[in-house]
Amino acid sequence: MRLRYVIGRAGMRLAGVVVLCGAAASTSSVHAARPGPSTLTPTPVVAIFPEVRPPVAHPAREPFGGYTPAQIRAAYSVTPLLRRGINGKGTSIVIVDSFGSPTIRRDLAVFDHQFGLRTPSLMIIHPAGAIPKFNDQNQNMLGWAGETTLDVEWAHVMAPAARIVLVETPVSENEGTSGFPQIVKAEKYVLAHHLGGVISQSFGATEETFPKGKLRPLRGAYYEAAQSGHDVTVLAASGDFGATDLQTNMSLLYTRRVVDWPSSDPLVTGVGGLDLNLNQAGRRLAPDRVWNDGGDVASAAGGGQSVVFGRPAFQNGVASVVGRHRGVPDVSLSASCGHPVDIYSSFDGSQWSDICGTSEATPLFAGIVALADQVAGRPVGPINGFLYEMAARHDRGIVDITRGNNTVTFDQNGKLHTVRGWNAVRGYDLSSGVGTVDAQFFVPELAALARNAHQ
Repeated sequence: MRLRYVIGRAGMRLAGVVVLCGAAASTSSVHAARPGPSTLTPTPVVAIFPEVRPPVAHPAREPFGGYTPAQIRAAYSVTPLLRRGINGKGTSIVIVDSFGSPTIRRDLAVFDHQFGLRTPSLMIIHPAGAIPKFNDQNQNMLGWAGETTLDVEWAHVMAPAARIVLVETPVSENEGTSGFPQIVKAEKYVLAHHLGGVISQSFGATEETFPKGKLRPLRGAYYEAAQSGHDVTVLAASGDFGATDLQTNMSLLYTRRVVDWPSSDPLVTGVGGLDLNLNQAGRRLAPDRVWNDGGDVASAAGGGQSVVFGRPAFQNGVASVVGRHRGVPDVSLSASCGHPVDIYSSFDGSQWSDICGTSEATPLFAGIVALADQVAGRPVGPINGFLYEMAARHDRGIVDITRGNNTVTFDQNGKLHTVRGWNAVRGYDLSSGVGTVDAQFFVPELAALARNAHQ
């Protein structure tokens, strides 16, 4: 899992980050979560800062500084679409998470009430098996509950009338070692029963952590999603450690460039992360940048070249950038821990908190795809070819990102490492993809391409 919390008390901005990623890590520092030597079994846990996390006895009763739905909708020009009735009506967004959250229905209702949003249809299913009883002392379950909260609340923000189908799986996704077979089974169930037009996956594992020959058989759901009769868009977060990511022990980072799967899969749209600097009205105070927190912590948008997949046809036009490899990401949205979003959760005590990472960007984009599904009158299907065509044509819906990079420096085992990533430049790059989107143009442009392709 690739998810980061920035949590503080109302009225305060704290620098600490609680990292919810597939890492067996812990630290007492309030300034950074640093991967260290693993002495635990490879099970995701949460690096928690007691000084930062609001105690359950004194929870934050209202949002306290993260971006609101109104700001994010304005930033991506979703508001004009909503005014025209383009709100996701008649579409479904599938969200896949291990374990889920036992309080998600109530939490979504509180979130919606706070921000004046309509209550959606929320369907929760367990097609890969019964979910273990929630244990609020289990940091792994707490991490996934936070992930679920983010995914559901913020996909709903972007497409408020879309049905949300939350698919909970009974085994945690752990760096290429477990969890994925259950995810594949669950997604195949979704496809067989035509439960949604877009699948949002805010998780991933470093390509190198999959035992040889074990990754490709897990692609079955993506092949099915791309087939005529399904035409489902599949999204995945590109990762939160910049140009590197976690090793199999889920504690140490690779000291060289790596990327995550499934975001690196050519059948999947990889969603990267940006830093948006917005005023209260959601207008930009500066151009978007690639998300990169800097310092001696690897906290930046994932991106780079796959070592498993060769360059797909849709990236032939950017061969000078990706070479013979599949390049990641394809597109990028808000993910910065410097400018996070608000969520509400009660699985561990009622509280508002701020959250960030490409786990934020992915459900945001899922909501925008659902809006395109509505306009098209059908699921738009795999969109990577459309994204690169739109970028090559300089369509108004694609907004180029030319600032920032995903180079990271981190302290590991007492040594400072730097993994050099890529700068955002004009056109496609390996830190922001084709760029970001302006939804008021992107949605109708994508819908038109999809309609033409399916005629």
